[in-house]
Amino acid sequence: MNAAEPVPSAEAQLRSAPPHALVATAGRLLAERFGARDVTLLLADYGLTVLQPVTHLPLTDEPVSAQDGPAGTAFTTQNPVVEVTADPATQLVHLPITVRGDRLGVLSVRVPGSGADPGTVLRLGDFATGLGHEVATAGRDTDLYLQARRTRRLTLAAEMQWQLLPGRGCAREEYVIGAHLEPAYAIGGDNFDWSTSADHLTLTVTDGMGEGIEASLLTNLAVSALRNARRAGIGLADQACLADQALFSQYGGKSYASTLLLRFDLDTGTVRAVDAGSPQLYRQRGTTVERVELEAQLPLGMFEETLYEEQTFHVEPGDRLVAISSGVHGTRSATGEVFGEGVLRQVLGATRQTQPHEAARSVVAGLIEHVGDEGLLADAAVVCLDWTGREPGEAGSGR
Repeated sequence: MNAAEPVPSAEAQLRSAPPHALVATAGRLLAERFGARDVTLLLADYGLTVLQPVTHLPLTDEPVSAQDGPAGTAFTTQNPVVEVTADPATQLVHLPITVRGDRLGVLSVRVPGSGADPGTVLRLGDFATGLGHEVATAGRDTDLYLQARRTRRLTLAAEMQWQLLPGRGCAREEYVIGAHLEPAYAIGGDNFDWSTSADHLTLTVTDGMGEGIEASLLTNLAVSALRNARRAGIGLADQACLADQALFSQYGGKSYASTLLLRFDLDTGTVRAVDAGSPQLYRQRGTTVERVELEAQLPLGMFEETLYEEQTFHVEPGDRLVAISSGVHGTRSATGEVFGEGVLRQVLGATRQTQPHEAARSVVAGLIEHVGDEGLLADAAVVCLDWTGREPGEAGSGR
């Protein structure tokens, strides 16, 4: 490079790196700019149980806990963690990697002993965020990062469902979403989806009947039909009608998908809703947990040309909404006890101060504990949304 030419920024060098070489490029850049000796990218697996180091395929390095230890703490709290190592000459900095509210993993960087001052940690955090965006983009062109997210082989149905999801989280100033699916490696018909615009958020939770690949194909058609209608600018009730027609046309009423559709007005907190089946919705306001009672309408695809109607309710700043599929509220323990509202209220009460991602994971953890050794017999989907809304005068800001 000519001495007169500017040195490319770290972001530019990451963007120009081959998709599979992001970790190596990050290591080189961090060595040059921070004196880093070791750099490890750890990605959260589908079950959110471990953080898997990204290396060359096949992946051979041992994973670490996604809940405990320095790296796990950085992931769950979404704050940098500086680990004092046995080597007094170095410190290990663990930096959460999150892209628009979707928690991907942790970047661990070993720096000289005096190199972990607050200013440096802040700059390392910015670098980790930039790397996260590149990892998310590179996933279109290489399987490396997707393979690092799995500790074992996915079923084909689960592969299809994970590819259909928008992510496991989304964040804006008006709201934060965290979601979880279980069993992560054998998911069949459960799905969640969202889309945001300048002034609205659309959120759906879908539970396709059946098991395995048949349930996955059904849900794929339902979600794709809803997206197609939404992207045409059609209202919520008509989105349900068109998806209903698509499913009935394909399955003739023999298979159907239970779906909860929500559309939030970011200015006012008014929520339009269509309850087409079994997913349930709860609102946590302060210390009170209540079910949002919606008119139960027919699942999508059960009958031909079903007409759907919208209802409305309101959310206030500080509210938490939790949507759960039938695999959560309808699951029984070995003694026949339904998971039900009682256990759900206990879990929500205990997790009120945690982030939505951890609250959703905790609901599923409570469900697994309720079921016991038998394990889950049906898919379980949980979506948790914390609502902040907009201050008066911020309408139409489009943030």
